[in-house]
Amino acid sequence: MFNNLRAEIQAIKDKDPAARSTLEIFLCYPGFYGLLMHRVSHWLWNHSLKLLARMNSNLARFITGIEIHPGATFGKRVFIDHGMGVVVGETAIVGDDVLIYQGVILGGTSTEKTKRHPTIERGVIIGAGAKVMGNITIGEYSKIGTGAVVLKDVPPESTCVGVPGRIVKCKGVSHDKVDLDHNKLPDPVAKAIRTLEEHLEETDKHIQILYDKNEICFARDIRDEQEELEDLFK
Repeated sequence: MFNNLRAEIQAIKDKDPAARSTLEIFLCYPGFYGLLMHRVSHWLWNHSLKLLARMNSNLARFITGIEIHPGATFGKRVFIDHGMGVVVGETAIVGDDVLIYQGVILGGTSTEKTKRHPTIERGVIIGAGAKVMGNITIGEYSKIGTGAVVLKDVPPESTCVGVPGRIVKCKGVSHDKVDLDHNKLPDPVAKAIRTLEEHLEETDKHIQILYDKNEICFARDIRDEQEELEDLFK
């Protein structure tokens, strides 16, 4: 158990540059406490002490602002940064080394008692305010951009951004360094708008060329008519 706690604390140190000491993490990090209390709730849930499990998870929500259903499954070295407003549903599965920011929802889209929440595989990063909904799978080492709404599976080593989520492949990226620069994530909507702007600029240039040609032809016609009139009056 103590080895697991040390691994959890080390994972926080690796993923959060603001973490200065083990004591600070142990005393001041709601994400650490949220997961610690969830593991107790999950044990109670799996041993048919479901009411106690729900009571403990409700206490954890009150203390940390993180709401995790006791039935959700979490792997090792998961870090919930800040954590306020994070909601994880009953059948969600979160793999090892996952990083979750505040306001993330791992929610369901069905009222049936089946697997209705997402599966988050190893090494995934989920940006602040992202919503991952339904029985879908987020492939390992993928990134979910800030505020994204993901409703479909995301392949491994991909980036998903926007509403609804759009996938951008990110092959060949090293897994050793965690890239947290959400402002550098690609924006397919902005890219489409830029493409339209470039097309409009090209169209304007072609229209201007045609307009200039028509002006030249019109001026030539007027000059020819003037010359014909001058010839008549000579």
